[in-house]
Amino acid sequence: MPRTHLPISETHIVGQETHEWKVRAEECPALALHHIAHVGIADTAAPYEIVRMNLSGSYLLFCSSGEGRILLDGRWQLCKAGWACLAPPHALLAFHTEPNSRWEFTWVRYQQPPDQKPFMSSSSPAVARFDSLPLRAAVQGLFFEMQSQLAPATISHWVELIHTYVLRFARPWQTDDRLSTLWEFVATRLGEPWSLDRLAQHSHLSTEHLRRLCRRELGRSPMHHVIFLRMQLAAKLLATTSDKIETIADAVGYENPFVFSTTFKKWVGWRPSDYRINQR
Repeated sequence: MPRTHLPISETHIVGQETHEWKVRAEECPALALHHIAHVGIADTAAPYEIVRMNLSGSYLLFCSSGEGRILLDGRWQLCKAGWACLAPPHALLAFHTEPNSRWEFTWVRYQQPPDQKPFMSSSSPAVARFDSLPLRAAVQGLFFEMQSQLAPATISHWVELIHTYVLRFARPWQTDDRLSTLWEFVATRLGEPWSLDRLAQHSHLSTEHLRRLCRRELGRSPMHHVIFLRMQLAAKLLATTSDKIETIADAVGYENPFVFSTTFKKWVGWRPSDYRINQR
């Protein structure tokens, strides 16, 4: 049975049957040029559990075999072969391997420079199908070159491939233009009272068609994506302004500060006041 509790503290549990291969920006300056903190491949078995309460940059996980559970958007979701997940900056990130099973995935962890926008867009998926084998091969190639140092000049080529494959997932060219236009519009008006009917009307789609498109391309329902965008803006305002929490709640569409606080804790892992303290 998948876990239903919400982790509340930093956790890093790696059992003896787990094997990881990773390359960090400290040892590979080519990664730092793309603001990548580290990349790696994990072949895991329980106990394996990671919890990050204050993820400063985007984290992408691409599953190549087996399956595990990842906490996104305040709920546990299954990640299995042929699927990928994206956790945005300032999100609560948690994932684990189920007992008596193995889970293999490739990860890419980005840093987030304070003066730059995240590379993801308002239409980036949370969970979506993605063939991770080319990315896995690129990470393997980078790891080999870092270990052997036989052809240092090729390192930057492997890094370019890794970044390109990540962008292919985070900025899918096949995203329906109506969705892109809709979410760009909503992202600038998050304080307004959005409903499924209003979203459908603005995108010139039926509510059911809009729901299907969002599930397929974003891994979220339309209203879940509105909450996602609101929590992202709230996290930014909490970290960069001294506005009262009530003011921020109103700015992102919540008349009731208590409802805002409860929602923020579910999605980000901290109460708004605690999050602000930990960002200063």
